Amino acid sequence: MSKFGELINAQVPVLIDFYTDWNEPSQSMHPVIKDVAAALGDKAKVIKIDVDKNQELAEALRIKGLPTLMIYKGGEMKWRQSGELDANTLITLVQDQL
Repeated sequence: MSKFGELINAQVPVLIDFYTDWNEPSQSMHPVIKDVAAALGDKAKVIKIDVDKNQELAEALRIKGLPTLMIYKGGEMKWRQSGELDANTLITLVQDQL
């Protein structure tokens, strides 16, 4: 959990994708997340967290639906949504936090 605190305290926006390998919508977001990361470059961080391997964190954040996407900046959650989104929407949401 302390490592998560370090991740979200970045001064650049941090997009986090909470996923599992067995969840189909999570799987279909993988290429979208890759595209978002490529488009944003070093202006933001893009992180994927497997909820099966991080159950304590998922419970603490009340992750119910997958994928769950969050944007943090300076340790504060700025945006959160469960479900699939397209790359352009995600890029715009992250750029709004720059």
